[in-house]
Amino acid sequence: MQIISNDEHGLLTTAQLELVEAILVHAATEEQVEEPSELSVTFVTNEEIQQINREWRGKDAATDVISFAFDEMGEEEMDFMLDEDEPRLLGDLIISVERCREQASDYGHSFERELGFLAIHGFLHLLGYDHMSAEEEAEMTARQEEVLAHFELKRGEV
Repeated sequence: MQIISNDEHGLLTTAQLELVEAILVHAATEEQVEEPSELSVTFVTNEEIQQINREWRGKDAATDVISFAFDEMGEEEMDFMLDEDEPRLLGDLIISVERCREQASDYGHSFERELGFLAIHGFLHLLGYDHMSAEEEAEMTARQEEVLAHFELKRGEV
């Protein structure tokens, strides 16, 4: 899976960007995402994610992660066909690094654990996972924890 990362503000270290990429590639393998596939991940400030949340979701508040799945777009926005050799466009993840830091502190675990959680949480949404019912939430939580455990990113460990 090709991952296009965008950290214009230099909010993350190279190691943190590589961790996010490794988590997403591992999750794509575990979820048997068809190849070739492509995903973009953008790291922003609280102010930027609040603006995106307001504009696209009608919610005037900063949030931690927003997922825009490509296949959820309307027909008029997908008025072209991809060639066979072009990657399947999964969508876009937008992660607030500021909110990530705040939540890591609030939950008492490492920044890397929270960053990994937000990445896998948003990615699973792109693949169709949700948490609207208790059953869906349990399934999504289990998948998230399996991926994070592979990288030894545990809750409550700083």
